[in-house]
Amino acid sequence: MATLPLAFALSVGVGRAKSTSSFRWRPLKLIKQPPLCRLQPPHSYARVEQSSSLSNGGAAINRRDVAIMSFGFLAVALFNSSNDGVAMASEFADMPALRGKDYGKSKMRYPDYTETESGLQYKDLRVGDGPTPKMGEKVVVDWDGYTIGYYGRIFEARNKTKGGSFVGDDKDFFKFTLGSGQVIPAFEEAVSGMALGGVRRIIVPPELGYPDNDFNKSAPRPTTFSGQRALDFVLRNQGLIDKTLLFDIELLKIIPG
Repeated sequence: MATLPLAFALSVGVGRAKSTSSFRWRPLKLIKQPPLCRLQPPHSYARVEQSSSLSNGGAAINRRDVAIMSFGFLAVALFNSSNDGVAMASEFADMPALRGKDYGKSKMRYPDYTETESGLQYKDLRVGDGPTPKMGEKVVVDWDGYTIGYYGRIFEARNKTKGGSFVGDDKDFFKFTLGSGQVIPAFEEAVSGMALGGVRRIIVPPELGYPDNDFNKSAPRPTTFSGQRALDFVLRNQGLIDKTLLFDIELLKIIPG
C-alpha cells in the first residue's frame, strides 16, 4: 500500500483516527508562498517600484520619487565637498616627495642654517681661507640650482662637487660685479659674505629670488633648455608650486675693480 505524503495526511485529519492517543493532531495549514521575483531589465524598474507607494498624510510618495530626492541630496553633498577640496588644495601644496616638511604652507626654518635679516638662510659647506670681496669687485663663481618646491628638480649643474669643491675651467664659470644689480638679491648677499675658496648653500625665498618670477630679468640663469623649463615652470605657476629655491655657490676668484 502506497503511503500518503505527510502534509497531505495531516491536512485530511488522519491523526484523528487514533482516539486513544494523548496527542491531538490538528490540520496543517499550508502557507501560500509568494511567486519568485523575476529580474527586471533597467527600463522596467520604474514600473515595478511605482506599484508600491508610501502614504504620508494622504499624499502618495512612491519609491522612485524617494530615490530621485536622495540622489539630489547626494549630488549637493558631493558638490559642497568638492568645493571644500578645491579651497584646501589652493592653500596647501601637496607634494609626495616632500611630505612632512610643510613646503607650500609656511616658511621653513632650518636649525643648521643661519638666517639673515632679509630672510636668506645659508650654511657654509666649506669656509674659505681667502679674502672677502668688496662692492665694485668682479667675482667668479660656480653654482648649482634646485627647485625645492618641485620635487627637488635641479635646473643648473655646471660641475658636480668632488669632496666639497668644484672643478672646471675659468671660462665656464659665472662672473658678475658686486653691487651692480646683475644677480638676484639672495645671490649677491650670499657671495658678499663669503671668503675666497668657500662653498655656501643658500635657501632663497621668493622675495629674494627672480623679479616678477622671470629668470630672464636677472642672473644667474640656467644654461640648458631643460633647466630653463624646470625653473620657468615653478616661477610662473600661480597655483600649488612653492617657489623656494636652493643654490650651492663656490667663490673661485676675486677680480679687483
